[in-house]
Amino acid sequence: MGIKIYFTSIFLLSFVLSSLVSSQSDSCNSSPNLNGVVPFETTSLQCHPVWTAQDFILRYSQVSSNLWSFVLSTPNTNSYVAIGFSTNGRMVGSSAIVGWIPGDGMGVVKQYYLGATNPSQVVPDQGSLQLVNNSTAIIMESSRLYMSFQLNTTQPESRLLYAVGQTNIIPTSNNVLTQHQDKVSTRLNYASGQITTESRPYTRLRRAHGILNMLGWGILLLIGAMAARYLKHWDPIWFYSHSSIQLVAFMLGASGVIAGFVLEDFLSTNVDRHKTLGIFILVLGSLQVMAFLARPGKVSKVRKYWNWYHYIVGRVLIILAPANIFYGIHVGNEGNGWNAGYGVVLAILVLVAVCLEIRMWMRK
Repeated sequence: MGIKIYFTSIFLLSFVLSSLVSSQSDSCNSSPNLNGVVPFETTSLQCHPVWTAQDFILRYSQVSSNLWSFVLSTPNTNSYVAIGFSTNGRMVGSSAIVGWIPGDGMGVVKQYYLGATNPSQVVPDQGSLQLVNNSTAIIMESSRLYMSFQLNTTQPESRLLYAVGQTNIIPTSNNVLTQHQDKVSTRLNYASGQITTESRPYTRLRRAHGILNMLGWGILLLIGAMAARYLKHWDPIWFYSHSSIQLVAFMLGASGVIAGFVLEDFLSTNVDRHKTLGIFILVLGSLQVMAFLARPGKVSKVRKYWNWYHYIVGRVLIILAPANIFYGIHVGNEGNGWNAGYGVVLAILVLVAVCLEIRMWMRK
């Protein structure tokens, strides 16, 4: 009797678990009941998984020569979901349909124009998509969101972007979107359903820009400053070490800034704050190089003022450069790996500087 109860319990548990999994998932083998909720017929839509990592599924069909129907199915993470239509595979300059369900349960679906990577320039109720009136809807069924809309177009853009917002963050009443949690760029062949995930454009140039600035402004600049402060008892080795390291740091950093200008031109992005800080850092670095060339002699009366200027500008550089590097990692969406990597190097340099500072004061 006990064995029978045991196997019965196992069967019931398996049934309940499988029911829960199926209730929270969707596939192209299933047909969600959207009749009466989505304002158009959905039974004849083609279905394709379009973003496996986030379990995004797209259903679509061409209703007539200039009318297309879409239903995007995604897990509900209590955030917004978005599908963008792009001419070149990039976010900036494209138009997107974005939907979410706020606390009152009344779904919101809006078109946005993606003017830049800055959330303030992602403009609601703007864009080039010709939305059919009263065709938009977003509902939640079995822990999934189903966002529907229709477009007046003979052929939608084949380059589609998908994004999901930060978990448990819903756009406020002003409809401003926060930075997305994740995104992907794809190419869809509407006839065959073939989907190709596109890599980020100019990946090598992005990394060259980041690595050059990180090595130049963010690492060697700090090491050169440490050499000037903590190796004074090794004269004149400290001077040649300091000047040589700072010269290499300036050359690498300047190359990184130039790579940033080229990257901005290729991507047509708007990263004004990061760019402004980068230019300011380059100007300060150039002033330090010119100050070195115009350095007065040790017995000169103006040497004291030159030292003040050199120290102040150098310390401003040491503060701004790492800050702009971390900000560049953020605006470039490079992820936590780059933050952690540079953060570890910076922490090691700070620890070494603290140890050398203590040693210097103990000598005094």
